[in-house]
Amino acid sequence: MSPDPTPFHTPDTPLAEHRFPCDTCGSDLRFEPRTGDLVCDHCGNTQPIDGRSTLPRPIAELDLAAGIRADLPAAEMEETRVTSCPNCAAQVEFDAGKHATECPFCATPVVIDTGTNRHIKPRAVLPFALAQNAARDAMNDWLGSLWFAPNGLQEYARKGRAMQGIYVPYWTYDANTRSSYRGERGTVYYVTQTVVRDGKRQQRRIAKVRWNSVSGRVARFFDDVLVLASTSLPKRFTDALEPWDLAALEPYAPEYLAGFRAEAYAVSLQDGFVEARAQMDRIILRDVKFDIGGDRQRVHNVDTQLSDLTFKHILLPVWLAAYKYRGKTYRFVVNGRTGRVQGERPWSALKITFAVILGAIAAGIIGYFVALNQ
Repeated sequence: MSPDPTPFHTPDTPLAEHRFPCDTCGSDLRFEPRTGDLVCDHCGNTQPIDGRSTLPRPIAELDLAAGIRADLPAAEMEETRVTSCPNCAAQVEFDAGKHATECPFCATPVVIDTGTNRHIKPRAVLPFALAQNAARDAMNDWLGSLWFAPNGLQEYARKGRAMQGIYVPYWTYDANTRSSYRGERGTVYYVTQTVVRDGKRQQRRIAKVRWNSVSGRVARFFDDVLVLASTSLPKRFTDALEPWDLAALEPYAPEYLAGFRAEAYAVSLQDGFVEARAQMDRIILRDVKFDIGGDRQRVHNVDTQLSDLTFKHILLPVWLAAYKYRGKTYRFVVNGRTGRVQGERPWSALKITFAVILGAIAAGIIGYFVALNQ
C-alpha cells in the first residue's frame, strides 16, 4: 500500500450499532466474549443467543458472478445510515438517540449527518473471544516491549479512553482451479576444472545446470481465500493479526454485534477478487514448480481455468484504540480472538540520541583497547 497521511481513511464504510433490550429491565444487552451470551450490565440478566451451536457449521456461499453483477436476492442486501468523520473520512453510523460521538478510528469528535449506503449483508461472523480488559492488557504489554518509545506513552494509553470492539469486513473466495503449464526442469551437475593460483595448479568443482523442456497440469481447490474489505485499517496491521480461526465462524446474527460496531466494506467484491486471484496465482506457481521438480525450475507460461466461484462477506473481531498523544494520533489493533497486537508507534528522540551517544562511547572504548593490544 502507498503511504497515506491518514492511514485509517475509510470512504463509504459505515459503522452499524446493534442494540437488544433486556427482557428483565429493558436496558441494552451486550455480547459477552467470555461466555458467548448476551448480558445486561444493569441487572445482570444473561440471555443465550438463539441457534448458537457448539459445533462448527457450514456457512452458505454465494455465487460470485451474481454478486459482481449486483444480481443477488434482495434478502442479501441492506442499507445503513452514516455520517462522515471530518478528519479521516470514516463513515460512522449513529443510533437515533445520539447527536455526536468520537470517531473510533482517529478519536476526532463527530457531529451527526445523514446518508445511506446499500451493501451486501454479512454471511458469517467470528465472535469476539477476548474481553476488553484482556485486549487492553495485551496492548499495554506490547507497548511496554517497544524500545525507544516515549516514557509517558504507555501510562497515557493506560489512562486513556476505553478500547472499542469493531467487526472488520472481509471477503472470502472459493474456487476450483485447473492449470496447464510450460517450463523447464533444471538438473544440477558438476564439472572439474583446473586453475592456477599462486603458481600452483588446483582443481575445483563448478556447478552447471542442464535444462529440459517440460509441461504438465496441476489442480487445486481454494477454500476461503481471505481479503480485507476495509480501507480504514492499514493492511500491514490486519495482515499481522492473522491467522484467524475461520473454522469457528458462526452464521451471521446481529446478536453477536450487540455492544460492538460493525464496519461496512469499502473494497468492492470485484476488487477483492482481483486480490484473491493474485493470492491464488502465487500458490499455483508454487504448485507448478513443485510439479516440475528437479533442482531448478523455469516457468514460462501458466494457463488457469477457474470454476465454481463463490464468496462470503464475513466480519472478524478487532479491538481498536486511537489516542491523541502530544498532538498526534496513534492507533493500536488487537485480534479479538488471539490477543495479537499491531499498531503505530511513536519514537523518543531523546532515547534514540542517548543510545547513539552510548554506542559511540562503547565503540571508542573498544577501539582504544584494540589499539593497545596491537
